[in-house]
Amino acid sequence: MQLNLLAEDNRLHRLTELGDPLTLVAQKIDWEMFHPIIAEGLKTLKTEPKGPGGRPPKDYVMMFKVVMLQQWYNIADNATEYAINDRLSFQRFLGLRLNDKVVDEKTIWLFKENLKRAGIYDSLFGLFNEMLEHQGIITKEGSLIDASFVEVPIQRNSRDENAKIKKGETPEEWLVADPKAKNKLEQKDVDARWTKKNNQNYYGYKNHVKVDKDSKIVVTYEVTSANVHDSQVAVDLFDETDKAGFLDSAYVGEELEKEIRKKVNNPDFELNVIEKGYKNKPLTEEQKASNKEKSRVRCRVEHVFGNMTQAMGGMTIRTIGIARAKREVAMKNLAYNMKRYVYLITPKKAKTA
Repeated sequence: MQLNLLAEDNRLHRLTELGDPLTLVAQKIDWEMFHPIIAEGLKTLKTEPKGPGGRPPKDYVMMFKVVMLQQWYNIADNATEYAINDRLSFQRFLGLRLNDKVVDEKTIWLFKENLKRAGIYDSLFGLFNEMLEHQGIITKEGSLIDASFVEVPIQRNSRDENAKIKKGETPEEWLVADPKAKNKLEQKDVDARWTKKNNQNYYGYKNHVKVDKDSKIVVTYEVTSANVHDSQVAVDLFDETDKAGFLDSAYVGEELEKEIRKKVNNPDFELNVIEKGYKNKPLTEEQKASNKEKSRVRCRVEHVFGNMTQAMGGMTIRTIGIARAKREVAMKNLAYNMKRYVYLITPKKAKTA
């Protein structure tokens, strides 16, 4: 046993020398700050055993860190169980040793399901951002608004079934009192929608975000089905603390601008929207120059989605229904914010998770 522990320590020391990105994340973030919200939220579900006996309460912070690993590395529940067993860096991040029992995929699924049932994922996201505001990392000097597709597995439905789903209805044959129908309904996503952008089809949801201009931190977000136009959510993302907004040409429109200004309710608020040309009314040179200046700032939101796509495995989720999609998107945005935070406060700009 002593030899095994020594070998484990030697290997972990070498991982640190090679630049294990999870070491920084584990050190720089106060993970215990999340415990009260999780414990209180899950307590309302009465998931803990009553009285003496039974299994001891789970380590909520460790389970929450498991969820973050899933978001940073885009791995499913069964693959997560395998990865934790396989990777010393994951074990160290979770506070486990080689002789410790690793959480199984069913427990991971249940923990995430309870986060959804308790509705506390928004609170976890908000708590971390409160800390960022307190530290002055979120400056709110400018807000970048944009949206990204969140794709889910494509549903194989009949034409009639899709027509009913599009109307917000559930096909009758999925609701009959039959075990097969019940199982089928549990595997059907009646909230996801198809849409097309730049001649490419997408199926799933959208992650609408407001990003802090200076820090590139996701300040707030909304989750909708993929067919909801970006402009329909823009107003909800702004608030009275915003000093300036930067949006692309998808948000052009006098009525939308009025609604945004009314929501912000600040006469000094600056709204910068990329203008677009029309047939027989091309952009002037002055408008092109203005667009170029606006784009230099607005493009920073693309870096956020680029990081989620390239470094965090993309915005593809494996869940069914918008309730679970909201949980997954919230955790993805929070996981990104954690990465970004560690990057910002680390002097040598070391690579993070």
